[in-house]
Amino acid sequence: MGCASLALAGCIGFGVASAGNAPSEEGAFGLDASAAATSAEQRPVSMTSTSAAVDDSSLESTSQRDISLNVEAIDEQLEAERKAAEELAAAEEAERIAAAEAAKAVQQQAASQDAAAAELAALPDVDWSVGEEAFVAEWTQRIDAYLAGSPLAGQGATFAQAAWNNGVDPRWSPAIANTESSKGAICFLPYNAWGWGSSSWSSWEEAINAHVAGLASGYGYSLTYAAAQKYCPPNYDHWFHNTLSQMMIM
Repeated sequence: MGCASLALAGCIGFGVASAGNAPSEEGAFGLDASAAATSAEQRPVSMTSTSAAVDDSSLESTSQRDISLNVEAIDEQLEAERKAAEELAAAEEAERIAAAEAAKAVQQQAASQDAAAAELAALPDVDWSVGEEAFVAEWTQRIDAYLAGSPLAGQGATFAQAAWNNGVDPRWSPAIANTESSKGAICFLPYNAWGWGSSSWSSWEEAINAHVAGLASGYGYSLTYAAAQKYCPPNYDHWFHNTLSQMMIM
């Protein structure tokens, strides 16, 4: 028993001594971490990082300068395009005015040889020299006043714009609408207020543009006695005088 006790005590003592002499893992990790931190503090700043920062700043500055230059170039281009568009619009307007005046001159020359020359001479001229905007504004108001209370009421702007686009007397188509259908009240086909062949349309706007374009291509600038003979052969004299009287109202 004594030996056993001594042996056991010796083992316990050895174990305690061994445990006391073992190095602490926690202490070892702490030393390593401290050394790593010290090493990190003493490590010189990377030149690569500094260079990258400088390069980024340089790129950012360059990018800003380039954008500014591009914006100025875009502004200049837009301004040039705007001026070009204005010049083109002015040229087109001048061409339309010249074409309308030429067509009017041809019609007036023909009218001077017409059987109803004296009556046509009393019809006031249309002023095309005012330009598109003023022309459309003036004739929109005058035609709207003429069509008030009829199925065609409110279509003055459509008639005026169609007249400008086709170089036709703006009073002609509305007056024919009165002669043929009492301003759209009695249409023999949908939206056909002019006794225009066998045509029908889906709206007044479509019909007006088609009729005015047809007058321009088939009859010329404005009313003549010859145009009345072509438009309404069976009763052209009455047709002419009735249409002319309505044009005089506008």
